[in-house]
Amino acid sequence: MKTFWLSVLAVSALLLILVLVREKAAKGWLTRFGIHLVVSAMALYALNFSGWITGWYVPLNPVTIGAVTLLGVPGIALVLGLQTTLLT
Repeated sequence: MKTFWLSVLAVSALLLILVLVREKAAKGWLTRFGIHLVVSAMALYALNFSGWITGWYVPLNPVTIGAVTLLGVPGIALVLGLQTTLLT
């Protein structure tokens, strides 16, 4: 049963990618989203390893990068606030 749902997910993802690539309007959206994704990952990396905020570490994983991609700089504050709330 697990392989059935995994195959349904894979086929759905491939079809979604096919639809997004074939549409001309989606190409600009995908480009902007990709740029935001890379910039947010670089911002989190710089925040973690530059020493700007000592004692804080934001893990680089799809959830945190996605939050920062969608929310921008307030997303970083959201992730740090959630860490403080949930870990203390």
